[in-house]
Amino acid sequence: MLTLDLFVNAIVAGILLGGFLAAVSLGISIVFGYLDIVNIAHPAFVVLGSYAVYILNSTFGIDPLLAGIAMAAPFYLLGILIYRFYYAFFERHGAESLRGLVFFFGILFLVEVGLNITYGVDYRMVNAFYLGKSIEIGLVGIPYRLLIPFVAGVAMIFIVYLYLSKTFYGMAIQGVAQDSLAARLMGADPIKIKSVAFGMGMATASVAGALLIMISPIEPSMGREYIGRVFAIAVLGGMGSVVGTLVAAVLLGIAESLTSTFYSPSMAPAVSFGILLLVLAIRPSGIFGR
Repeated sequence: MLTLDLFVNAIVAGILLGGFLAAVSLGISIVFGYLDIVNIAHPAFVVLGSYAVYILNSTFGIDPLLAGIAMAAPFYLLGILIYRFYYAFFERHGAESLRGLVFFFGILFLVEVGLNITYGVDYRMVNAFYLGKSIEIGLVGIPYRLLIPFVAGVAMIFIVYLYLSKTFYGMAIQGVAQDSLAARLMGADPIKIKSVAFGMGMATASVAGALLIMISPIEPSMGREYIGRVFAIAVLGGMGSVVGTLVAAVLLGIAESLTSTFYSPSMAPAVSFGILLLVLAIRPSGIFGR
């Protein structure tokens, strides 16, 4: 009976973890999948979003989730600025591969060092009346610090999916990703469209940052833990597939939770990447890849 309890709770925890991981990976799925830009600094911006939420929460008492949503607009504008810089100095000159990767590595370390200088290496956390509570459903205990990030992550995935599939700019992003020249001939401005897409990917980082600091205390270098995970989820789900990002994140979340519960937490990442390699060997384009 004890083993059954552990198994059920591990599955539920994995699903909840998957919703959070999908939120963290969504920006990578958009930018890497549609723009073919390897923004390896994305997890660092998620941590930056966590610190922005920490400031709003500790200074003004704003709810962490509301603070993350409020910071989405500034992060969106920051994303547009970063893409314009990237385009002017790299993409425009056809140097977006290795040099572009180095550029985002540089941004990653600038963000991390800046946070270290400003806040030090101490862990920071937020306060909300619901974070220490949980609900019991039969054998399963569900803490709000995991449930709310799961619900918020799935909601953000759904909103982005609707935006990409139902709005003019969303369909333009898909059109530019498929054939930039054809989109230009139809009167679209690929640079403007890509700026919107990159800004949207960056906006998701502020919300994901709010979810991260709700789940656990944060420190400046925490983003490094997620670099491999987010790219694995984006590739496993299928490049540019928002739904695939959610499915892949839940699969890896369950795998990591079961491994941590019944074997060893240190083996969880290895199991996740093993699943990635197995799926790609059978379906190289990913689960929902085109």
